[in-house]
Amino acid sequence: MRQAQVIYKKEAAGLLTQLDDGSFVFTYNDQWFHDTNKPAISLTLPKIQQEYKSTYLFPFFYNMLPEGSNKQTVCFENRIDTKDHFGILITTARYDTIGAIQIKKLDI
Repeated sequence: MRQAQVIYKKEAAGLLTQLDDGSFVFTYNDQWFHDTNKPAISLTLPKIQQEYKSTYLFPFFYNMLPEGSNKQTVCFENRIDTKDHFGILITTARYDTIGAIQIKKLDI
């Protein structure tokens, strides 16, 4: 199992987990979920439920991944399998992303 904290405008909004079977779970933090002033991180992950499950990386997070030669370079330089979407995400979305979301790996 691997986990990453989802940061929205420098505040912890939720937790993204890749389970041992390869599926994914996104969970809004309790405080974030119950605060009506905090927005959903994505239109595809509305705050109408606190936990989302998927057999593949959620499209919102998948769209944050580099493509083409950038993806190849990231994978080569960091020794990440090109099919390891979670690994690529936690490597590339730590610091500088387009938009308000950052992904920070949690050590379990």
